Amino acid sequence: MGELLVDFITSLDGHGSAEGWPGWWGLEGPEYLAWLGEQPESTLLMGANTYRLMHGFAGDLPAGAGAEEERSFDQLTRAAKVVFSSTLDDPLDWANSTLVRGDAVEAVRAMKAERPGPLSTVGSRSLCRSLLAAGVVDRFRVVMFPVITGRTGAERIYDGYPDVALEMVDSRTFDGRTQLVEYRPGVLEHPPLHAATTTGAARDDASGPG
Repeated sequence: MGELLVDFITSLDGHGSAEGWPGWWGLEGPEYLAWLGEQPESTLLMGANTYRLMHGFAGDLPAGAGAEEERSFDQLTRAAKVVFSSTLDDPLDWANSTLVRGDAVEAVRAMKAERPGPLSTVGSRSLCRSLLAAGVVDRFRVVMFPVITGRTGAERIYDGYPDVALEMVDSRTFDGRTQLVEYRPGVLEHPPLHAATTTGAARDDASGPG
């Protein structure tokens, strides 16, 4: 059975990008880039907005793009990609891309059951939120870069998420500054102290005035 990884790159305050900042906030060091190159191949899942953005970047890299950036987008082009959208038209222009118009959660459940290899999201905040809320995410990984983008930050990652308990399974520091944390997520129906607080209040009411 396949495994689904939700994968985010954020600022310390949970933004996915920031106005005026370069990719990776300009802080991608050699250890982090080497780690990226070591990641196993997986089928990439994304929504329409991420598809348009990443396809545009891959097809029109600026003249000053570095070798690592070129290599990263070349890997994206070669990778198998599944795009969930009701607005894009088939066939998709970007190589190795498959369009899915149906329910993303059910499609991912079927992919996990039928494909032995890993699945991994790219960006796509609303898609990731839906997959997490449905309980189909096996691992939740965040690489946090050491910047706070309070004025310029965009794409707040966790807005609209359910409450989630996270069991840490891995952590690492790259280049002495960038932090990776990886968890197994568990969606909560209510905060974990809710039952104890309610029970305590009911017991106090039952005992009456002292």
